[in-house]
Order: sequence, then structure tokens, then C-alpha cells
Amino acid sequence: MKAANLGVLFLIELGALAAVGYWGFTRDVATPLAWLLGLGAPAVLIVLWALFGSQKATYKTHGAVRVGFELLWFGAGAAALSLAGADGWAIGFAVVCVVSKTLAVLWHQ
Repeated sequence: MKAANLGVLFLIELGALAAVGYWGFTRDVATPLAWLLGLGAPAVLIVLWALFGSQKATYKTHGAVRVGFELLWFGAGAAALSLAGADGWAIGFAVVCVVSKTLAVLWHQ
């Protein structure tokens, strides 16, 4: 179960990136701006993850700061899905994130 949860943790990281990309590409704006949003929003999340969230982060976060960062980071994925009109997917993504991150804390992953 612990190994499976590590896989889920990785997949929800990718899911957040895909969600913000989906949001960007589905905006009702000119095509070049949609491409900028669709590629730029995930790029911003990647930079934030590299700086604060990854195992090799430049600025390690711990405790309440880490929880806050992850709430904002994964919350951005759920919010992006909701803003793109995929409310069911947003709820499902949020539930999977909460369950998986809770198990990760309980199992010290």
C-alpha cells in the first residue's frame, strides 16, 4: 500500500500540472494567449515545485509552511479544473489529493 501511495503522490503532482495546462488551453481568449496560458501556468508550477516542493528543492519547506505550500500547489490544480468547468474532476482530484497526502503523513513518506 505504501509503494502504491508513492505512485499516487507522483501522479497527483502530474495531475496538478495537467489541470492548470487544461485550464489555460480552455480559456476563451485569442489562440496565442491560450497557448501562453496553457504552457505558462504549468511552467510556473514547475518552478515553484523545484524551489519549494521537491526532494532537492532550493528552499526546503517543513511543517506548517510545507502544508500551506502543498495546499496552494495542489489546490491550484483543483481550482483550475473547476474554473475550466470540470467540477466533477476537480472534486475527484481534491479528494484523491487529500487521501493520498494524509496517508503520506501517517506513513512518513
